Amino acid sequence: MSESPFPQITLVRHGETAWSRSGQHTGRSDIPLTPEGEEAARALAPRLAARAYAAVWSSPSSRAATTCALAGFGDGRTIDPDLAEWDYGAYEGRTTQAILAERPDWRLFRDGCPEGETAADVGARADRIIGRARARDADLIVFSSAHLLRVLAARWIGLPPQGGALLVLGTASVSVLGYEHDRTEPVLRAWNG
Repeated sequence: MSESPFPQITLVRHGETAWSRSGQHTGRSDIPLTPEGEEAARALAPRLAARAYAAVWSSPSSRAATTCALAGFGDGRTIDPDLAEWDYGAYEGRTTQAILAERPDWRLFRDGCPEGETAADVGARADRIIGRARARDADLIVFSSAHLLRVLAARWIGLPPQGGALLVLGTASVSVLGYEHDRTEPVLRAWNG
């Protein structure tokens, strides 16, 4: 991972679940990791062990908790409700393909979800996380889900929440938020590794 004299926030997407494999929107449903997801989460441990983290923050989901524990950080985990995945409302458990069959022009980051959240809603949560992270001014590690982490990264670099649509994350991926020359220049130091 990229070295820097400034604090970094390491973002870890949870391992594979049955719904992430099938492409179903998994917001508030508590879907466990698949055996492959557990194996990928264990494989994160050596990749993440090289850095010391002042805090370990996690989504309330069991998929994030299991990934966190299998990666070696379960003992220090603090649950942050703001790290919960996007609330997909009426689209929970549905694939994008099925949604598009009914609503051909739908885009999650532009339109949000009926009975769920908009990108602005998720962006407000991301901004609170960023505020707490900058106040800590230390290396942190965060375990959560794809769409929340994408919005978080977009907000970190000054994009609107909808900018998360430009950033794709695989399961059990590691990304790093940080700074370039000083704390006024937030950047993506690594993405989707």
